[in-house]
Amino acid sequence: MNNTVNKNVVLLITTMSSFLAPFMGSSVFIGLPSIGKEFSMDVVLLSWVSTAYLLAAAIFLVPFGKIADIYGRKKIFQYGIAIDIIASILLVFSFNEMELIALRVIQGIGAAMIFGTGVAILTSVFPPGERGKALGINVAGVYLGLSLGPVVGGFLTHYFGWRSIFASYLPLELIILALTLLKMNGEWADAKGEKLDIVGSSVYGFSLAAMMYGFSILPGIQGTQLILASVLGLAAFVKWEMKARFPVLDMNLFLKNMVLTLSMLAALINYSATFAVAFFMSLYLQNVKGFDPQTAGLILVAQPVVMAAFSPVAGKLSDKIEPRLVASAGMAFTTAGLLLLGFLNVGTPVEYIVASLIILGFGFALFSSPNTNAVMSSVEKRFYGVASATLGTMRLTGQMLSMGIATLIVAVYMGNVQITPEYYPLFMKSANAAFMVFAGFCFVGIFASLARGNVR
Repeated sequence: MNNTVNKNVVLLITTMSSFLAPFMGSSVFIGLPSIGKEFSMDVVLLSWVSTAYLLAAAIFLVPFGKIADIYGRKKIFQYGIAIDIIASILLVFSFNEMELIALRVIQGIGAAMIFGTGVAILTSVFPPGERGKALGINVAGVYLGLSLGPVVGGFLTHYFGWRSIFASYLPLELIILALTLLKMNGEWADAKGEKLDIVGSSVYGFSLAAMMYGFSILPGIQGTQLILASVLGLAAFVKWEMKARFPVLDMNLFLKNMVLTLSMLAALINYSATFAVAFFMSLYLQNVKGFDPQTAGLILVAQPVVMAAFSPVAGKLSDKIEPRLVASAGMAFTTAGLLLLGFLNVGTPVEYIVASLIILGFGFALFSSPNTNAVMSSVEKRFYGVASATLGTMRLTGQMLSMGIATLIVAVYMGNVQITPEYYPLFMKSANAAFMVFAGFCFVGIFASLARGNVR
């Protein structure tokens, strides 16, 4: 197989896999109100249907990125797809809320294996001059997943119930696995002979888990204790990694590379500020505004459609203009979109909601692929797996923090209650407060993005 065909095959497979995870996440958001009703789940427990998936993916992403660098990225990628297939089948038949959340954890582990390898394989195959465009197409796959998720999830929930959402993942998962086995030539393992840092991976995983669970039980004293333990754990992780012979996350990558460090920080801030928007908007549109799942999905699609349309353009632009300038402009648009959402109320017209989501989507498109290009262009080839996995971890940790902040704000304003009409005013206050907090995050993120320096 010639190199050009191989590059196109790799681009197709990795873009399809990049589509899969956000499609899973955004379609489940639309199904949450129905899941909550069937299992009588309060709003905090309901948030764990999404959070459990994100937490598992965030914990395992960096270790699997390192394992992939050592043993082969394609091999780990294939195992990840296989695990997701099994989890999707079992989720269709889940019979209580705890089983559902446990299976979402398994699905998250599979996603970590896919995330930790997909972008690294893509970056290994495409040279620097073509990389921005390829990453732009790949990121467009992410946003296409986000676009179709609410529409497909809304349609399936409306006509066939929420379980059909999990069944809808199977055809694509099987196609990706078949293409990888039959069409993806070669293997990429640029850190052969190194060993996995099990101690560092364990400390890192426990620290993230403690942080997330701590967020969910704030403002109680145990929540504060867990978050403090998490911060201490992450400090211990950094100290251990500085001395480890084969660190799971090479701290020198960050200490000597400010472009990488600030690009990662910008990604963390951006995802922390934007992910929980879909959580609040799905509950707002279906409960407060009274739309059915299908209509809610069609309204939410405004944001990711704009992302999918402009991501390849932004990626190509970042091959010509400094990525930090394009990404920083994107962060500014995102801030504006979040500020507009901070003024939602019961009577807000649909046109205002859609316009706010379009501005948010345009900002995200300008930010994401140039930021990815900046990260992957700032490291040596042997660190592609770890850099890709670390960027994926920033995305997932940001998404997880976003859900953590959302859960905390809802818990403070509403407590552990189901969203019924008498609690709508409190729900609106919590949503408005969350959007304003997220806008503040993004505003700070503009300066982190600008400060990173030039790639070229």
